[in-house]
Amino acid sequence: MPEKLPELYIAVDVEADGPIPGPYSMLSLGMVVVGKPEFTFYSEIKPISDNYDTQALAVSGLDRDKLMKEAPSAKEVMEKVAKWINNLRKIGRPVFLAAPAVWDGMFVHWYFMKFTGKSPFGMTGSGIDLRSYWMGMNNCEWSETRKGKIKFQLSLKGVLHTHNALEDAKELAIVFEAVLKKWKKKSK
Repeated sequence: MPEKLPELYIAVDVEADGPIPGPYSMLSLGMVVVGKPEFTFYSEIKPISDNYDTQALAVSGLDRDKLMKEAPSAKEVMEKVAKWINNLRKIGRPVFLAAPAVWDGMFVHWYFMKFTGKSPFGMTGSGIDLRSYWMGMNNCEWSETRKGKIKFQLSLKGVLHTHNALEDAKELAIVFEAVLKKWKKKSK
């Protein structure tokens, strides 16, 4: 019987110009395989609507007008990232990871379903939420699960959150790798 491939946790970060997909747009998407920082995906994305929230747009610092003119379409990006994820199946089983999974997962799953008809993360698009994982692992309250508090408790210094989707996916990958190491020590 062939050996079962390991799970590959794919840290995902999204920058968007509003609170929900559809009326608003995902502007950039970053992904990094936890423990394998050489496996990354990043793309900016052409907005899919004329709606945007100025405060949400300001968070990413992306130029919406430039994205309208120069960024690839949502369909192109989602097809490309689906292919990237599916190619990872040669070395492991992709598992979605975000912080919070509700936010990033909502955009990623909606975009996959809308522009490709299916998600490489499965029909529900479900995955791991860092904050929920930490809460269960440490038997703590939700208020103790902000990424900054987790990084402090893990003594992670210099791991910044910049609101660049790729950099923030790298940050999440580093944090989750440290969480997994802590869990292994705790489980012994």
